[in-house]
Amino acid sequence: MPEKKKPKLLFTRQEMFDLNKKVLLKRGVTIEAIAEISYQQQSKYSDDVSRDLCIESVEKILSLRDVFHHVQLAAEIDRMAEEGLFQGPIQDIIYEDLGMFGIDETMGLEVAGLYGTIGQTNFGDIDVNKHGIVKRLNDAGKEDGICHTFLDDIVGAIAAAASTRVAQVINEEVANEDTGIKKLSIFDL
Repeated sequence: MPEKKKPKLLFTRQEMFDLNKKVLLKRGVTIEAIAEISYQQQSKYSDDVSRDLCIESVEKILSLRDVFHHVQLAAEIDRMAEEGLFQGPIQDIIYEDLGMFGIDETMGLEVAGLYGTIGQTNFGDIDVNKHGIVKRLNDAGKEDGICHTFLDDIVGAIAAAASTRVAQVINEEVANEDTGIKKLSIFDL
């Protein structure tokens, strides 16, 4: 009998980014749409926010291992609910996005929490006010055959984490203006 091939469990940051980008695109989510939420959130506080920095921040977040696991799991749970693959009451609870079901928000808080309490606060704003792509996902999830119970929260959390990173990068650049320290790279913060 041939030896069973071991599954690949560990991926490089680039592979995780590529796989996350692919699964998000398959669900109708672009990096630019996530970055737009970060831009809208941070441009209220600083004139130095650029859409490029927001895109860079989303890309950074999407390359993190914990985020990779959350994105992949969230998209898969929603897909399985769409296909009716869960059993018992949890199928309907997930598929209908029951308001009292909070596990999806818990996952979002975990992702946003990678950037501390400010990340979680930013997530709360996005979750309550349903900005941009998060609103589109949430609204589409109410249509028959579509479930975005987990994905809308994960996307909102990525936007929140990216928004927080943008604020950190801008503040770090301001703090280092006169020190001659080079501009930060995508992996610095």
